[in-house]
Parts: sequence; C-alpha cells; structure tokens
Amino acid sequence: MLEKYLIENCSPTLASLKTANAFSCHFDSLETLQQSIQFWNETFSMKGVELFLLRADESGFALIYVCRKNRLQQDLQQPGVAEFLGKYGYENVHADYAIEKLCARVRAYDVFPHEIGIFLGYPLADVMGFIEHGGAASKCTGCWKVYCNEHEAEKTFAKFNKCRRVYKKLWCSGACSITRLTVSA
Repeated sequence: MLEKYLIENCSPTLASLKTANAFSCHFDSLETLQQSIQFWNETFSMKGVELFLLRADESGFALIYVCRKNRLQQDLQQPGVAEFLGKYGYENVHADYAIEKLCARVRAYDVFPHEIGIFLGYPLADVMGFIEHGGAASKCTGCWKVYCNEHEAEKTFAKFNKCRRVYKKLWCSGACSITRLTVSA
C-alpha cells in the first residue's frame, strides 16, 4: 500500500541522503494502514529507517513520517536546536522523545507545527526564517523554503531530485525492489 508513496516521497531518506521525509496518503482502513506501517518497519529494521503515523483523520487521509533515527539524533544535537524546540514544549532532544512529542503536537493542533522542519533535516536557520517571515520572502524554494545559504540548498535540492528520478525509474522498471534500494544505516 505504501510502496509507491515511499519511492515518490522518501527516496532521499531511503538513499541515506536526507534525515527524513513526510507524506500524506489516502487510506481505506486504519487497520490496514497500521499493518502496512508495521510491515515496512519490520522490512526496514536492519536498514535504519522507521515509519511513524503522525496523524490519521476521519476523511481517510494520513500523514506518515519516515526517518533515519540516528541521523535525526545528530540533527537534534546541532547548536541551537534544543533551545529552539524548547520554545515549543520539547523538554529534551532525545530522538524517541522528540518524535513522540511531534506526533502529539501534530494530532493536537489544526495548525501544522512548523518545527517539523527540524525533523525533516532542514537547516535551523531556514526553519526559523520560515516561522519569522510566515513563509514569505524566501530566497528560493525546493524541498523547503530557504532563508539562508541558497546556493548550498539548490545543490541539495538537485541531488534529492536526481535521487527521486533514479529510484522511481529503477523501481517502476522492476529492476530493483524498494528494499534493495534502501541503504543500510
């Protein structure tokens, strides 16, 4: 059920180029969705990739978070991140706790918590710039809105886009399974 979404939305994470991705998907049965998430978590367990259900609503849409927890832990240890997340009620920056807190915040509010950018591997300065400017006045836009270091971000966006194209081509042609395409931690 989730395989196409994983290839189209999470290739940079599967390739270990990016900390995490998130995507929305339609589901018919919450039980089937949860079983699919469990299947992929078991499949990816030795690869260092994990899926989390951030939110599922009554209209049949879910928000799935796919991450490499070891990379997330490194991102959470970057200078300024603990202080930044502390403003949003995060009491520590241990990856398991932080993911639980993010899940709770996503489910509790109608407004999307913008600190999710940290969890997706976006630079802290860009996450803070997005919040400060209300999403306006960015220098460039790709996987995220860039407020600092646009040249580096553009190179990163190109690398992620190439990864998506290659992974999708290999998967669609049947040349490689998603498991084979997923780099081990």
